[in-house]
Amino acid sequence: MTGAGSVRPLPRWFQDAGFGIFIHWTAASVPAYAPVGASPFDLAATSGWEKAMAESPYVEWYQNSLAIADSPVERHHEQVYGDLPYHAFVTTFLEGIKHWNPAPWAELFSEAGARYVVLVTKHHDGVLLWPSGRPNPFRGGAWQPERDVVGELADAVRSRGMRFGTYYSGGLDWTFGGLPITDLLSLIGAIPQTPEYLAYVDGHWHELIERYKPDILWNDIGYPDAADLDSLFAFYYDRVPDGLVNNRFDFVRQTSGALHCDFITPEYSTDADPSGRKWETCRGIGTSFGYNAQETEHDYLSTDALTAMLADVMSRGGNLLLNVGPMADGTIPPAQIERLQGIGRFLSMHPLAG
Repeated sequence: MTGAGSVRPLPRWFQDAGFGIFIHWTAASVPAYAPVGASPFDLAATSGWEKAMAESPYVEWYQNSLAIADSPVERHHEQVYGDLPYHAFVTTFLEGIKHWNPAPWAELFSEAGARYVVLVTKHHDGVLLWPSGRPNPFRGGAWQPERDVVGELADAVRSRGMRFGTYYSGGLDWTFGGLPITDLLSLIGAIPQTPEYLAYVDGHWHELIERYKPDILWNDIGYPDAADLDSLFAFYYDRVPDGLVNNRFDFVRQTSGALHCDFITPEYSTDADPSGRKWETCRGIGTSFGYNAQETEHDYLSTDALTAMLADVMSRGGNLLLNVGPMADGTIPPAQIERLQGIGRFLSMHPLAG
């Protein structure tokens, strides 16, 4: 049972995991630009959501920021790229994937002491990281790679004893429209509600489940209202009995308990759920998830700060899902590598339970 009021024991492996790696590797890593600053949530709290969207520090939101007149990204893009369309970055990004090697990533994550890895398989720009049997209806094969990044990384991660999960942006896909998102109201309105989009995202989730048996379904932003999420979750648990789903398929109902979820997902916050449910905080090492070439050593949390955060989160029953943002060619920036190796040294002296 996964419906309202259902109780499903939390898989032990996740309860004890403590530390995981998030990976945002998108076409926005080609321009690799966003203003460096406070998280969108802090910006919204102090200056409103319009400023938070226009000045988002998240590189992976580049396409949306570009669509907002006079935003820092729009000004930067005009100065550096002129009228170059976003799809030119997609072409460059997909070409670079041909030379990517998953082994160094998996080896680094293992060295860092991570218990699981969650890969962004589709972010809001709609670009897929696997050769789907359901290509984008508006972009076709131009919006997915020939190589199976998802499958290759899953194999590399699992061969080193780690679990593997898949992030998928079910709520936003800008190939279906929705740009620009300028505030919370337009964010909600940007979630496509057509039967065609529902069939598209349902098809992708079923494909990811069947092909890769992900240990976590990490959805983001929301999902079409007409979806039968209970059926999707049942389909998943039938194939991955010790798998988990997060609370971002339907944030309001899942967080309130009206719809099943296995854990909640604070972002750039270490506030635990007051009801005592399992929680997993996610954040970048710096101010962005995707690689931001504007960030310096000063903008990244130090190894000491990260290990203190990890220890604090774990002591209160949470997991830390720490993001890695590779450069467009798949290289993980040296400063990020240094932090992960430092966490690995910390965990070698203070082993995780389980």
